[in-house]
Parts: sequence; C-alpha cells; structure tokens
Amino acid sequence: MAYLRSFDFSDPPRAEVEKIYSRWIGQRTPDADDYKLLQDFIFRYIALECGRLGMPVHLHAMAGAGSYFSISGVNPLLLEPLFNDPRLRKTNFVLLHGGWPYVQEIGALLQKPNVYLDISSQDLIVPPHTEAQWLREWLELEPDKVLFGTDGYPYNDELGWPESTWIASRDARMALGIALTGMLRDGEINRARANDIARMVLRGNAEALYHFQSTR
Repeated sequence: MAYLRSFDFSDPPRAEVEKIYSRWIGQRTPDADDYKLLQDFIFRYIALECGRLGMPVHLHAMAGAGSYFSISGVNPLLLEPLFNDPRLRKTNFVLLHGGWPYVQEIGALLQKPNVYLDISSQDLIVPPHTEAQWLREWLELEPDKVLFGTDGYPYNDELGWPESTWIASRDARMALGIALTGMLRDGEINRARANDIARMVLRGNAEALYHFQSTR
C-alpha cells in the first residue's frame, strides 16, 4: 500500500468476508474483487488493533516509481472515510513522504485529529526551496502534525545509507529554515516561535506521537 493497491478502501461486513474466504478453499488464485474486499477488511481490523495498542499506522503517500504505480490511487483524499470512521478515532495515521503531488490535499487532511505527516524521502527528491514551499503551507496550518524524516536507505553503490541519510538531513533542515524564515519575515511568527516550530518538527512532534522518552 499504495505500491500494490490504491487507498480506495471499502468497509465490508465480517459475514461477507467469511463467505468470500470459504469460497477460496481449494482455489489457487482468488477472484480480484473478492480479494480486494478481504484486504479492505483486514486493513481496518489491523488499524483498529493499532489504535487499541497505541501504535500509529504508516502509509506511503507519495507518487512512486514504476509504470505499475497508480498515482491517482495514492490520492490521500481516498483515505478520508478511514480518518472519519468513529471506530478508528483512537488510531493515528502517518502519511509518509510528504504526499506529492497531493500537497494541498495533505494540508487539508492534517486538520483531522488523527492524521500526521512525515517529510521523509522528499528531502532526497526535490530541492530545499521546493520542499520549503510545501513545508510552509503545512506549518502555517498544523505545525504540531509535521515530522522530520530522511528515508535514508542503501539505494545503490553510489548512494548508500550514510550518503542518503546525510543528504536528506541536510536538505530537510535547509528547507525548514527557508520556510520558517519566510514566515518570520512576513510577520506570521516571531523568532521564539520559529525556534519552537523547528524543535517540534525535528524532534518534539515525533516524541509526542510515538511516546519517546526525551534525553534532554
């Protein structure tokens, strides 16, 4: 998700899913429509359990590589029924990687009490000035919902885990600085508030969401 399927989740009743499963016994390949219903049911069940256990749910929310990837299927607005589901009010969802090209949609969804955003990966994909435009839009709306991330990974021989993590960390901090400087110059925040937001994005928001123990 969303590499192998879209965010279009239905809400099938358990009895219907049990009937579907019983029809699969002895079959090698399930019917595609039936298989989607089973996935939809299992995902909601997992999300409900995560809420009970206090575990945030991570979702890949950015256009992915490959001709098989459905960019329209990763539109985060498709997830709104999940975010609004009364059964999932205790489940926090983290939209990973900034959500491009659905930057404004992400900003609107951050107003949901159980929706957060992590900026990992975009630090490696777009220049800091571009990322800063998106960051400013989100920080003006919900500064306590935006989390720093790198997506550091051994991509290839030239861009290994150390290199990708260093580059992403540098560019994310640069983008955050550009965004906050713009807000400061336009009189939206003062210097103390800019420092507070920087700490929130780089550390504080993650500490609060994941219940990390601060060492400072």
